[in-house]
Amino acid sequence: MATQLLPPFTEETARAKVQFAEDAWNSRDPERVALAYSEDSEWRNRDQFFKGRAAIKAFLREKWSVEDHYKLKKELWAFTGNRISVAFFYEWKQVETGQWFRSHGNEQWEFDTDGLMRRRESSVNDIAIKEEERRL
Repeated sequence: MATQLLPPFTEETARAKVQFAEDAWNSRDPERVALAYSEDSEWRNRDQFFKGRAAIKAFLREKWSVEDHYKLKKELWAFTGNRISVAFFYEWKQVETGQWFRSHGNEQWEFDTDGLMRRRESSVNDIAIKEEERRL
């Protein structure tokens, strides 16, 4: 499905691409998530830089090994041609301490002609929250 949503994006296909990404990430399945990215996809996630599906899968496995009860919401912010920008937040409970967090961020995505994401730039900030403050 993800690769059927090809650039140049319309509002409808951009929104569908964002929903597809949200659904995949909420599955917490690194294999499923990685299929939306090109084999040589380049990522910046916070202060980490890496390239390729194998690195993406490794990153996601590590991420979700410490972020329990992960739940994500993405919102289309802007789109043009082969690029989409999203705002997002997600909530999670740190496995080691039991502390809840809400992480807010923005992502810029760039897609190849097959509809696979070839570049992902993500900026994220975390805030500690009480369990009763959760929104998701």
